[in-house]
Amino acid sequence: MILAGLLSPIEEPLTDLLEWLHSSIGLTWAWAIVVITVLVRMVILPLTIKQIRSMQKLQQHAPELKALQQKYKGDRQRLNEEVMKFYRENKINPAASCLPIFLQIPIFISLFYVLRDFEKEVFPQYPASDLGWLSVVPDITDPIKDHWSGWLLIVIYAVSQVASIFYSMSSATAPAWQRYMFMILPVAFIPVIVSFPTGLMLYWSTTNLWTVGQGFITRRLAPKPQPSPKRTSRAAPKPPGDGGAADGAKPPKPAPKPAAPAEAGQPQRVRRRKKKGPQAGRRR
Repeated sequence: MILAGLLSPIEEPLTDLLEWLHSSIGLTWAWAIVVITVLVRMVILPLTIKQIRSMQKLQQHAPELKALQQKYKGDRQRLNEEVMKFYRENKINPAASCLPIFLQIPIFISLFYVLRDFEKEVFPQYPASDLGWLSVVPDITDPIKDHWSGWLLIVIYAVSQVASIFYSMSSATAPAWQRYMFMILPVAFIPVIVSFPTGLMLYWSTTNLWTVGQGFITRRLAPKPQPSPKRTSRAAPKPPGDGGAADGAKPPKPAPKPAAPAEAGQPQRVRRRKKKGPQAGRRR
């Protein structure tokens, strides 16, 4: 009850918004929950954009980060210092990927309290209203386990949660064990959430599908990070005319010097080739 009191500033506006969407626009309660989900994701969209940009920067600098991890793998304290320095220099916020999720948790819990007491506090004012959804879910206030449609939403929730984590956490932003742990958590939570109202699972499945679509579009439109240039032991060849040569190559032979011109007034001596053989002393 203490938690419900702390979340009352969110729970009351959430109830008013649900009633307004139902009474003024004419949406059913289930579709009103879907619209609230979309509105929440639109409100936190600036933070989501920051998250995407931070992930892109982290992917671009992933080779440098791995090089730091290899260099200081024996010194955990020095590694943490160098990694934090690396984040500051490149303006990377590794916690940006968690902010959209953390901001949705209070809304999720508040909606749980709204739906739990919905039939007592809200529904009596609208006795003729429909609590179903798409002729599949009979009542969004019933526990998930009471109808097969709730189990269908459980499957959608689990699959979409794993897919959303796949898109929001890459190998550059989190180690493999952390990604696998977050992918297993949705399955581990199923025994707990089967007693939640079906409308709550509708909210969480919708926000997961939003994340999946957002990640798919982002990966399609965002430029892929350019790989770092490969380092080789050979130096790049120097352009011609700079007088240098590549490492390991023989220097070019110097050009033969031209013969010095004869000084003015002195005849130039011509060296004749001596003839060999018996006719060497005779003239032609």
